[in-house]
Amino acid sequence: MSSDERESYGAETFAEGNWYHELLEDGLALSYRVEEVLYEGASKFQEVEVVRTVPFGSLLITDGLMQSSEHDEYVYHESLVHPALAAHACPKRVFIGGGGEGATLREVLRHPCVEECVMVDIDGDVVNMCRQHTPFYSAGAYDDKRAKLVIGDAKAGLESEADESFDVIIMDLSDPLDGGPCYQLYTTEFYGMAKRKLAKGGILITQSGCASVRDAHHVFSPIHHTLKQVFPKVYGYTMCVPSFTSEWGFNLAVTDESTDLSGENADATLKERNLDMRFYDSISHRRMFALPKPLRTLIDAEKRVMNIENPLFMCSTETHAGIFEEGAGDA
Repeated sequence: MSSDERESYGAETFAEGNWYHELLEDGLALSYRVEEVLYEGASKFQEVEVVRTVPFGSLLITDGLMQSSEHDEYVYHESLVHPALAAHACPKRVFIGGGGEGATLREVLRHPCVEECVMVDIDGDVVNMCRQHTPFYSAGAYDDKRAKLVIGDAKAGLESEADESFDVIIMDLSDPLDGGPCYQLYTTEFYGMAKRKLAKGGILITQSGCASVRDAHHVFSPIHHTLKQVFPKVYGYTMCVPSFTSEWGFNLAVTDESTDLSGENADATLKERNLDMRFYDSISHRRMFALPKPLRTLIDAEKRVMNIENPLFMCSTETHAGIFEEGAGDA
C-alpha cells in the first residue's frame, strides 16, 4: 500500500509492538497491541489486513473494521449457524451470503445431513488471503466436496437459484454501512426474494450488528422489524463476543410458525448428528434467545422498515476508519 493510500485510509506505518486503534464512534476507540502484521493489501472492494494481537490472536480487519478474531471466532460462528441448522429437521441445502473467512462454511459442513452448501462472496481476494494466512477459519472446508464457492454478488447469486431450493439461508455480511456494499441485503426487497428461495420449513438467519442495550437501536431492531414485514415469525437473539466488546445481534426468520426455536431439543439433535460444539448447546441457546427487557421493549416499539428507497445505515465507513499509531503506549 502506498503512503498516499495509507494517508487517505487514515493509517501510518508502525513498528512491531505498537498499537492498532479502531475508532468505534466519536469519543470511543478500541486498541490492540500488535505483535506482527501478517498481511496487508487492497482488493478491488476493500482494504484488508491480518494482524497478530496480544489479547485475541490473529485479527481479520477490512476497511479498518475488525471482522473476527482467532481466539473467539467460534462464539460468533456457532451462534450464527447452529440455532438455525439444529432447529431444521434435515437441512440438506444451505446458502451462505458473504462469509469470506470460511468459518461459517466450516460450521455448516459439520452437519452430516448437509448435501450442498453454496457460498457466494464478492471478494475472492479475501477468500484466498484467508485460506493462506488464516487457515484456522475454514479448517479445510473449501476442499469439502459439498462446498460450492462462487465469487460474486450474493444477491445475484441467490436470485439465480431456483425457488424453494434451500433449507437454510445464512447472511454473514458486513454491517449496513453508508458507502459499504451490503446495505441492499438488509431490505424488504432482498428478504422477499430470499423467502422465495426457501423450501417448506425453511429458515433465514442474518447477523444484525451490535445489540447491547446501548446500541441495539442502530440496526438490530430495524432488521428485526424489516424481517417481520416478510416472514410470519422472527426471533432476535444475542451473544457476547469478547473481541467485539459487545453483545452481538442475530435475527432468525422462519417460513413455518410451528418451527421449534425453544432449543429444548438442541442437545439431542447435536448428539444425533455426532456434533460436539465448543459453545453452542441447549443451555447456551436459551441464554441467547432470552433478550433483556430493554431489547424486548425496543423490538416491540420499532417502526422503521429498511428498503431500497429508504435504506438505514449503521454509520459512515469513515467513522470506523482504523489507524495505526507509532509508539502509542507502552509495550
